[in-house]
Formats: sequence, C-alpha cells, structure tokens
Amino acid sequence: MGEKSRLRQALSKWADSSEAHQRDLRLSQTRDEAVAIADAPEREHVTVNGVLRTVTLRPRGGVPALEAELDDGSGVITVVWLGRRRIAGVDPGRSLTVTGCIGRQGDVPIMFNPRYELRP
Repeated sequence: MGEKSRLRQALSKWADSSEAHQRDLRLSQTRDEAVAIADAPEREHVTVNGVLRTVTLRPRGGVPALEAELDDGSGVITVVWLGRRRIAGVDPGRSLTVTGCIGRQGDVPIMFNPRYELRP
C-alpha cells in the first residue's frame, strides 16, 4: 500500500468519525423546547442547546466581553455576554442551553447576553 493510499484511508476514517461526532451531538442536544441552531430563525426569541467549543475573553468597544462558540451538531452559534470577564461553569466542553434573539455578524449567527442554563 502506497503512502498516498494510507493517507487517504486515514483522512477518510477521520472524516467519518467527525461526521459521527456531529450526528451524536445533534441527537444528544435535542430537547422539546429547543430548536436546532441550523434551523433557528433570526430576530425571534429562541432556545438552543449545545456544547461549548471555545470560551474567550474578547473586548468589544472597550467593554469586556465573554465570547463562546456553542455547537449542537447542526451548526454553531457565537454567544456573547457583554460586560463579563468570566462566568462560573461556562467552560469548553460544558453543555448549555441559551435563550435569546439571534442576529448575524457577517455569516456567523450571534446571540448577545442570552439567558443561560448549565446542563450536566
């Protein structure tokens, strides 16, 4: 088996496991009151569930802002808490439910200052 063939096989396995991970994430984040991030309408009050991929302190206009990426397997939304440097329990890998209005910043869905609930 050639080097390119082994590389293709390894990449194929990685892609399959990534797709399986996204599928499992979609299934685990489905709740009655929540909508899938990919299906969430803009400018309406919605609830979405997901797992935090990243949490970063990123000031906006001189104001501290805690910014996180929430992934439910169908899509990713950026969640921003203005005026916050840290929120206890809001860490990468944590399951979270957020409720608020979704807007867009470029092509990225974004939710500012949502209500949130930490989930086990």
